[in-house]
Amino acid sequence: MPRGNTLKLATFNVNGIGTRLPHLLEWLDKEKPDVVALQELKALDDAFPVDALEKAGYGAIWQGQRSWNGVALLGRDTMPVESRRGLPGDPDDEQSRYIEAAVHGIVVAGIYLPNGNPQPGPKFDYKLEWMARLARHARTLVGLPHPVAIIGDFNVIPTDDDVYDPKSWRKDALIQPGTRAAYVALLEQGWTDSLRHVHGDQRIYTFWDYFRQHAERDRGLRIDHLLLNPVLAKRLKDAGVDRWVRLQEKASDHAPTWVEISATR
Repeated sequence: MPRGNTLKLATFNVNGIGTRLPHLLEWLDKEKPDVVALQELKALDDAFPVDALEKAGYGAIWQGQRSWNGVALLGRDTMPVESRRGLPGDPDDEQSRYIEAAVHGIVVAGIYLPNGNPQPGPKFDYKLEWMARLARHARTLVGLPHPVAIIGDFNVIPTDDDVYDPKSWRKDALIQPGTRAAYVALLEQGWTDSLRHVHGDQRIYTFWDYFRQHAERDRGLRIDHLLLNPVLAKRLKDAGVDRWVRLQEKASDHAPTWVEISATR
């Protein structure tokens, strides 16, 4: 149940739910988010740890995939009511990257946007096509009279302030002009980038690779985002990153990223 007069929404790329389940359960127990979007499950549907999550107090819906991808939505003390599975616009797209449900009175879209590397090439083309499909669908959500959030691993570094060393990432798909332009166009529909809205120009990261102690040295990227439609953005109270999860042994390369909103308008 919501704590007092606030709700906590979070996104967490677990980088393999089987391997990271102890980290996930510890985080859920300590931070008690009310709504969680998970990405990169790297597991088939029947390998999803539904019993462990139910024991932890979370209802879950999920869409797995062998070896990579996979998304899920969790609700604390509630079962998400699924409204969509898969991003519309390409009936041949079989990658598990989008799931949508009503949770605690909020329409939540959990996404795992394609990485796009190497670029140029077909993987980058797929990334931009996926972003165009996301924009078309997001346009149907942003103006709803209900609170809506699109949260997840966007694989987009929005600006040079969102990466520890822009020069070393210039050839990466996450930072390309086309990638950034598509993200800006999405925001211009009326979505609020909650982490940036709360923290302004402060450098804040959500991902740190496994090289050269980048997590310990805080040499990271901001690629996990929580976008709120105008109705929900009015209720935004705080946003942050649970970096302590990333600093654990054998952790995911992402940290849970969250927003707190008022429970009622």
